[in-house]
Amino acid sequence: MRITSFLFLIIFLVSCTPKADQEKTKLRTHVILLGTGTPNPDPQRFGPATAVVVDGVPYIIDCGPGVVRRATAAGIDVTKLNRLFITHLHSDHTTGYADFVLTPAVLERSEPLRVFGPAGTEQLNNHIREAYQQDFDIRIFGLEKGDSLAYQVQVQEIQPGVIYQDERITVTAFAVKHGSWKEAYGFKFATPDRSIVISGDCTYSEEIINQCNGCDILVHEVFSEDGYSRRPPKWKTYHADFHTSTSQLAQLANQAKPKLLVLTHQLIWDSSEKKLLEEITSRYAGRVVFGKDLDVY
Repeated sequence: MRITSFLFLIIFLVSCTPKADQEKTKLRTHVILLGTGTPNPDPQRFGPATAVVVDGVPYIIDCGPGVVRRATAAGIDVTKLNRLFITHLHSDHTTGYADFVLTPAVLERSEPLRVFGPAGTEQLNNHIREAYQQDFDIRIFGLEKGDSLAYQVQVQEIQPGVIYQDERITVTAFAVKHGSWKEAYGFKFATPDRSIVISGDCTYSEEIINQCNGCDILVHEVFSEDGYSRRPPKWKTYHADFHTSTSQLAQLANQAKPKLLVLTHQLIWDSSEKKLLEEITSRYAGRVVFGKDLDVY
């Protein structure tokens, strides 16, 4: 009798779970927005970072301020933070790098960290290691007796094409234009059940259209044209060359045709979330969401 009652309870709970949530739990792959912020110090929006999680294994894109704590808040095992993909070396995307190297190592990461990024990533890593050399030495050779393997970092400076592959995922890097940066990349993640494209910071890019081509999720940066209209001339020049406007993103999405468009790194200024969404949805009829920290898709 108790077993029958328990089965009825399970069936009832499943039937009461929204269909979208039921479908999400069946997926092997999820996207978690760890940080959707910009250089503006908004306490609700941590530095740029995204997790693609496949069968519980996290692959992290960018390491803005607070990345490790945001990963913990998202339920990611910190000791599994051992794959990092960097879109470009702007400070807001990389100031969490030392944290990403050191904190999981202190907490006994079981293997070296592998880092994939543009030219200059190895220099970044070497300088961080030099800056924290005393910390490395004390943690490894002192009373903690840390595992030196956990503190090792293997850096691969990338070019466009497939840059990483294992039994769960294939990662392809593609070049995007981000102002005066010589190298900036977007990434495509192909998993057993989903195709995900992450723009990184960039202006309008035909390559994103080619890489997405009906992908399941396109995570893309954007700025509000309404807010932009009141920016000083210097900043208008900067943003037009470094970032993607709402009308440009709508044009791109109409051609890329993602099943879901997720907005991140949103530059709003004195406009509003509602206005920014209206600027896109008035030109693009597909599914679009205003991404927020710790959202899961």
